[in-house]
Amino acid sequence: MIRREVTLFFTILIINILVLTMIEENSLIKNGVLRVAELMAVSAKTAPKAKGVDNIRVLVLSTPEELENLAKGMEELSSKYGEFLVRDADNVRNSETVVLIGAKKMDFGLKSPPEIDINLCMTLVNLGIAVGSAVKTASILNVDNRIMISIGYAAKELGLIDADYILGIPLSAKGKNIYFDRK
Repeated sequence: MIRREVTLFFTILIINILVLTMIEENSLIKNGVLRVAELMAVSAKTAPKAKGVDNIRVLVLSTPEELENLAKGMEELSSKYGEFLVRDADNVRNSETVVLIGAKKMDFGLKSPPEIDINLCMTLVNLGIAVGSAVKTASILNVDNRIMISIGYAAKELGLIDADYILGIPLSAKGKNIYFDRK
């Protein structure tokens, strides 16, 4: 009888250790990816900018509710912009976090030919450099990511960030890159 109770005790102990280890791992991954998102925000904000004009805005979505709200917004816009938003919404749901990087169109005080909107050009150059700096940071830290305009559409529609042009970067740290084999 005692041997059976001891065996049961150790079986329960081992199961509890395994469960705690799995929770620990999930927590470590989630928190690690969130730290990477924070560093990406720093990279985006400190990236070089045209004439030193800081028109970059950054926001990190990390709670399940925030990610679900964004995914639903993307699905609602799919009839307007295309079915790829539904596919991308699934990626958002399976991500640990999403980094939003946007740019406000500003007057850079530059002259240009009338057929060129120099303020738009410089705004988009700043956005591209900021996003490139951010994804470089994620890549160096081995966190899977993908730049998505579809996230930007929904973020703009939902008013999540004060910017005229927005790109979204979902982040994931799983055994396989969830952004690679997409249909």
